[in-house]
Amino acid sequence: MPAVPPLRWNAALEQAAVGHSEWMQANDTFSHTGADGSTVGTRVTAAGYAWKMVGENIAAGQPDVTSVIAAWLASEGHCRNIMHPDFVDVALAMKPGTSSNTYRTWWTLDFGRPL
Repeated sequence: MPAVPPLRWNAALEQAAVGHSEWMQANDTFSHTGADGSTVGTRVTAAGYAWKMVGENIAAGQPDVTSVIAAWLASEGHCRNIMHPDFVDVALAMKPGTSSNTYRTWWTLDFGRPL
């Protein structure tokens, strides 16, 4: 995919990403649908991000950021989010799993374009 400008870190997106990774780990589940049926849009709105466009990549089990980014780049849909020219804001969160979890890590990468 063609190169795009760098994204900027956003604290509200970070709050939403952290919350979703924590929720997936606590519930030992892997889904874009979160607590009470939430979506990436409802989660980032609740975190205070006023958006025109949002996107989300999730992953589970990758041991480090290099591995999870490589996995997302190897997946067409996930890579499309990373390289989407309309996104300007980003945040990444990882929640470690426990011995009772299916996965050792839970990742959420949220993207946005503000209003």
